[in-house]
Amino acid sequence: MADIREKLLKESMEAAKKKAEAKADASENDAGEVSAGEEAGAQTGEEINTPETAEDTGAAEAVKGEVCEAPAEEKSKEEATAKDKKDEKIAELNDRLIRNLAEFDNYRKRTDKEKSQMFEMGAKSIIEKILPAIDSFELGLAALSEEDRASGVGQGMEKIYKQLMTILEGAGVKQIEALGKEFDPNLHNAVMHEENEEFGENTVSQELQKGYMYNDSVIRHSMVKVAN
Repeated sequence: MADIREKLLKESMEAAKKKAEAKADASENDAGEVSAGEEAGAQTGEEINTPETAEDTGAAEAVKGEVCEAPAEEKSKEEATAKDKKDEKIAELNDRLIRNLAEFDNYRKRTDKEKSQMFEMGAKSIIEKILPAIDSFELGLAALSEEDRASGVGQGMEKIYKQLMTILEGAGVKQIEALGKEFDPNLHNAVMHEENEEFGENTVSQELQKGYMYNDSVIRHSMVKVAN
């Protein structure tokens, strides 16, 4: 019985050993196939992926592309918005500049006109004050006799009168023509009327006081007598 028991135990141990060796050989074969596949993939430069690994890789690449494209698109929109705002600001400043230039040009023209009007008013005021002195010169010269005119005083008065009239003419002052001219209410002031066949109807027959103009503006109307 002891011999039989030992024999069975020995056979059982040998069977277990063979089974373990077979299992070890199978594991080594599987490992060799995996290593061979990896070596082949390394030589061809291709990556061997299981279906699950390929899906994960595609999804990762898609997410990566979306992450890369999103900032670029947002950046383009921001740049376009900034450019539009810049163009609007340039247009606003350009419009403001044009308006300021137009306002300044109008202000300059208005100021020049006001200065010209003020200068003309001042000149007319001074000329009006000088006219009575001219009238006095003319009355004094008209009252001189031929002998007095030939004297030094008479000649001096006449020279001063001529010099004064030359200065006024240079400043734009001129006498209004009246004697023998048709009566013009814009230039003449009729204070008397007479019947005179030597002059035509509505004609100035006598100048009682000379009138003067400054440029195109009447300073003093001529005081005249008009023939009917």
